Amino acid sequence: MASATTSQHVIVIGAGFAGLSAATSLAQRGYRVTVLEKNEGPGGRARVFQAQGFTFDMGPSWYWMPDVFEKYFGRFGRRVADYYELVRLDPSYQVVFGPGDAVDIPAKMAELRQLFEQYEPGSAARLDEFLKQAAYKYEVGINRLVYAPSRSLLEFADPKLLLDMVRMDVLQSMHTHVRRFFQNPKLLQLVEFPILFLGATSENTPALYSLMNYADLALGTWYPKGGMHQIVLGMVQLAQEQGVSLEYKQEVQEIVVENGRATGVQTAAGFRAADVVVAGADYHHAEQHLLKPEYRHYDETYWDKRTMAPSSLLFYLGLNKRLPKLRHHNLFFDEDFQQHAHEIYEQPQWPSKPLFYVSAPSQTDPSVAPEGCENLFLLIPVAPDLADPEETRERYYHQIMDRLEQHVGETIRDAVVYKRSYAHRDFITDYHSYKGNAYGLANTLRQTAILKPTLKSKKVSNLYFTGQLTVPGPGVPPSLISGQVVAGEVEKEQGRGRK
Repeated sequence: MASATTSQHVIVIGAGFAGLSAATSLAQRGYRVTVLEKNEGPGGRARVFQAQGFTFDMGPSWYWMPDVFEKYFGRFGRRVADYYELVRLDPSYQVVFGPGDAVDIPAKMAELRQLFEQYEPGSAARLDEFLKQAAYKYEVGINRLVYAPSRSLLEFADPKLLLDMVRMDVLQSMHTHVRRFFQNPKLLQLVEFPILFLGATSENTPALYSLMNYADLALGTWYPKGGMHQIVLGMVQLAQEQGVSLEYKQEVQEIVVENGRATGVQTAAGFRAADVVVAGADYHHAEQHLLKPEYRHYDETYWDKRTMAPSSLLFYLGLNKRLPKLRHHNLFFDEDFQQHAHEIYEQPQWPSKPLFYVSAPSQTDPSVAPEGCENLFLLIPVAPDLADPEETRERYYHQIMDRLEQHVGETIRDAVVYKRSYAHRDFITDYHSYKGNAYGLANTLRQTAILKPTLKSKKVSNLYFTGQLTVPGPGVPPSLISGQVVAGEVEKEQGRGRK
């Protein structure tokens, strides 16, 4: 690595997955890198907090696409196992279709095929074909498309890649695609649920994203012992090994630009000079609030017209007893999915009868709760840009607890010894999240690849953006990839880190 006196200095704004990935990848390329984070610790939405003996992951709770993490650490001659221990969950998760109607989704493919066959005779063979196609999409999509910076159509001009894209059903909807294979309503819910992480309905999501089903059903659901924040701690350790400097409680107030080039950033502590700036904070906030108007590529009208992925109403609960009927991951599909989706995307409002998700990591990992206790993370997907007063949060708390208690067959509320809620206004306060969204920009057909906000400023020659509002999209693996892609673009356009 080049010495501090000869290296170009890059300031990365934000210590989330994308910011850490970009910073570490740039340091490896010879840049001197400083990460400035507004909050008291790293991780962005994947922060952690402790209360009354419980350890709560604040955001992401699903560990999919383990190969993406291995590939990331492998770039630095490391392995995931050097930083945290993974266990594969079996069952992968539980789906609750209604009172007395719940099913465990097995990790073993033979058992999964049997499960499909029970719901719809002949569907096991169709599952094989569905996953075969999904595996192809995963191979091309994850290993080629998502690592493209998506700044020009010429990136996709390779005839083989164009043929691959046709084969990957880019122009067909997920809704249409899955119904070529399955008809049973429960199987349809099962194969359509992963795209909830992409922030759109199946009708508006390209069938390319059946690759998520391959990630789910074939590659499996995993868990890092100690919680999801262990990934962040591993990434921080790796960043420091590469020479990255991380500074917390250092909120950037302005990206300072002179003659079309960023000279550094302004914080409460003063001006920090930089040769390159990478904004890993919320894209809208960085562009609309940290840049002067003449240096903004997009305007508020543009942003207002974007289709955002949902926000979330979250509850972190500590219980003084165990709930043996729960699994690590529990999906409650006991109400009308279409109605809930309509109230998120078509007519944004607080949902009438929401679906919801419960994570109980203490089912797998005793370290996240005191002995004999349960750690619960409850999530309701909701439309962004909603007011979320306490009385609204409390109403939904009791609404989903009624259903949760019915499922487990015992009272829960009287066992709650710790409770915290989190929703739109918290996302805005903690992350400057546009409209209080939780997941970023929805992966609709009109917001895919080059149709997303660009990762490179068109008005500031050394300003780049990374994270869930640019390419490749929302989620932890895409954020990891986003940082790597940006680092590659910086190296290509700004030199190799040496002056």
